Amino acid sequence: MKCPFCNHDNTRVVDSRPVDDNTAIRRRRMCDECGKRFTSYEKVETIPLIVIKKDMNREQYDRSKLEGGVLRACHKRPISAGQIEKMVDAIEQEIYNRGDREVPSQKIGEMVMDRLKDIDAVAYVRFASVYREFKDVNTFMDELKKMLN
Repeated sequence: MKCPFCNHDNTRVVDSRPVDDNTAIRRRRMCDECGKRFTSYEKVETIPLIVIKKDMNREQYDRSKLEGGVLRACHKRPISAGQIEKMVDAIEQEIYNRGDREVPSQKIGEMVMDRLKDIDAVAYVRFASVYREFKDVNTFMDELKKMLN
């Protein structure tokens, strides 16, 4: 692996340990040329996953889109980056454990809402309002009433 500091390709692993519930390996590396250390992560490559959108178009699954939606819902809420990362990891793991090559975006949205409901009510309502495309205040209030019961 090339050193990110000097671009030399002679680096060595000085420490390895499992991370993310043994789904990845964290490797601490050192460059033999400049002596600097850096970290790399190794994950098993999975089959490409296709997301079926509401309009029935298909696109390749993109973790950054899932993270972005969750981050927007959690903006200025007392939710740590670690909690968000764990939630996205859990959703992603559930998606891959299904074993399907295609997953409807509605299913992903429901997974997000299920987890947000337990973490933060405001973030849940924010996500639901965009995901379920609330058209008016009454729809919004209906969702709030469901959540309060």
